[in-house]
Amino acid sequence: MPSWRDGILKEFTPRFSQLTLVEDPDGLLLEEEVQQNIRDQGYEMLEFDDPVAFRFSYESKFRCVWDVDEVVNTAVVLRYKDEDIRSLPHDVLTASRRLSFTLGNLFPNLSYPVISGVDRSDLDRLYQSYLLAKPQRLGENATKDFVLRHLWNFVPELIKEPVDFLRLVLQHHYSRQIMPSTIADRMVQVLMQSTWLTEWSIDNMVRDREFCFSFLQERWPLFLTKLAEGRSTGVRDDQASNALELPGPRDVPFDHEDLRVYVGTLFLEGCLKAVNHPSVNALGETWAAVGLKMDPQSDRIRRLEGLLDKLQETVPKYDTTYQGWLDFAPRWAEATALRYELEEGDLGRLVDRIATLWLKVDSAFLQWAQSRYGGLHNQPAVKPVMLHHIPRALARHLGQGDQAKIALLVIDGLALDQWVVLRDELVVQRPDITSHDEAVFAWVPTITSVSRQSIFAGKAPYYFPSSIDTTDREATLWTRFWVDQGLDRSQIEYIKGVDDIDDLAMVDHIVANPKVRVVGVVINKIDDIMHGMELGTRGMHNQVKQWARGGTLARLLDLMYDSGFSVFLTSDHGNIESEGLGRPAEGSIAELKGERVRVYPNQVLRSNIKARFPEAIEWPSSMGLPADYHALIAPGRSAFVRVGERPVVHGGISLEEVVVPFVRLGRKEHDS
Repeated sequence: MPSWRDGILKEFTPRFSQLTLVEDPDGLLLEEEVQQNIRDQGYEMLEFDDPVAFRFSYESKFRCVWDVDEVVNTAVVLRYKDEDIRSLPHDVLTASRRLSFTLGNLFPNLSYPVISGVDRSDLDRLYQSYLLAKPQRLGENATKDFVLRHLWNFVPELIKEPVDFLRLVLQHHYSRQIMPSTIADRMVQVLMQSTWLTEWSIDNMVRDREFCFSFLQERWPLFLTKLAEGRSTGVRDDQASNALELPGPRDVPFDHEDLRVYVGTLFLEGCLKAVNHPSVNALGETWAAVGLKMDPQSDRIRRLEGLLDKLQETVPKYDTTYQGWLDFAPRWAEATALRYELEEGDLGRLVDRIATLWLKVDSAFLQWAQSRYGGLHNQPAVKPVMLHHIPRALARHLGQGDQAKIALLVIDGLALDQWVVLRDELVVQRPDITSHDEAVFAWVPTITSVSRQSIFAGKAPYYFPSSIDTTDREATLWTRFWVDQGLDRSQIEYIKGVDDIDDLAMVDHIVANPKVRVVGVVINKIDDIMHGMELGTRGMHNQVKQWARGGTLARLLDLMYDSGFSVFLTSDHGNIESEGLGRPAEGSIAELKGERVRVYPNQVLRSNIKARFPEAIEWPSSMGLPADYHALIAPGRSAFVRVGERPVVHGGISLEEVVVPFVRLGRKEHDS
């Protein structure tokens, strides 16, 4: 089948032009497959969203090479809104060929303002539908209806009963497909014309994933009672019947065959939580057992088995999109958290199964990262893909109102599976906490000076070569980013070392200042626990749980909410339990001597050490790093420590180190 990419890719044959300037207002060249194909043809992308950063990269990586007659093919992507193309440097304009790609050219009969909001990952399906349907010229609402029909399977005339509506929203929320607000507006508008849906909170169910799941969670006990009564148990749960807070009908057809597959998966993956119920004995042998608390140990094992089945079927392939790994990683984290809630002796036959799946995931992720990771940093930051995209996403949130305030909590070293442990403890202490969980990619090598610094700089590590070995400039980089967004320095704060209850007085003093609108907070506690850990991943989970129970994070959130801040949480890298493969005998030649990564000033020195560790991975500096940053990464789950040692470490390319949480934390009465 023809692809929307065909017309773009035909322009990028090898060595056709040394410098190509592309007007790309819709970011089509930043789509993952397009980037991969262009790189495969020998081109490298640059952007012109920041003239200073563009000039630095262009001069240092390419112009200086061309001046000695070495040929490098480069596609320069210009993405702009109001800027004229003549704002580009004169020498770039005169030395380049020029191209232009827009969505309007791809979909001439659809409304451009509507399709411009469609996520690029959905363009394949939309384009194929467009070619098959061959629509006449469509206006705005007709285009929205076309998009809803072909991307969300929304056919209004087929929504005839509650199960049809619920199937639609569950399919949408489970897939995490990005629905532009204009498209959601149209869906809600059409659904509200159905009089039988009036008691449903349609707007919330369509737009708000957390509301939808909270609604289902609240109705689940009522369904269990109704199911039990149908089995003539004679047991009622009147307390659950009187505890409804969220608007909408009381009865939900959970047992409909179209919904049961979603319900079971949502319980397995932790989106819905199993509950106590007086009819547990009668219902324990039914399909509804997936949402019942019975024996804690048996519940964990049953859920872990179900998750392993799901994970085995869905391990992403080497050529999957990055979103495939961002969807897989939270499920893997849930399974890992469950695995360490159980004692080794309780796992039984699952031990070998987990080990086999572990190897499969490690191999698949490494193969994918070596092929596809290099293009991630150029992804548009509409929805953050990498850590350095987060500040731009926060800036858009801040722009929603003059009174908006943002707090970014960076928990150094927090892996996704440890976030699961931390989140579950946090919800026990603060039941009114809401958590919108996403995931992003950390920078490789996954060390603090590279990855955490990229968060506060809002830039790839390539742009801070002078400080890449330290975190001392984080406050300066954070301030500079927000000043560039139009804030005054007095409105920006950076706080480091908020680890225990005693540190909160400092935070309280800062956030109580009415002038402050942006706060970056570094929490080192998890990283400190990791570097002293001798009991492996199980010990990490136990210590994270104990720290959470101390209440530092819960009280920190209270301070932020009481001062009017919207709170976001992330981590600079995760960690893994590793096995020593031996220490390199290298004297002082390495600029960084980490357990999972060593960094050398040139390729010759790195190659000499690799000869002694042939399976170690030479990570290319072209992956967004300074040109003289030559990283050698320990293979698999090994580390450059003495044979026999099993430390918990970071710096490498495992899924647990690279994919980290990005979470918006809210409080129900204050969440905006």
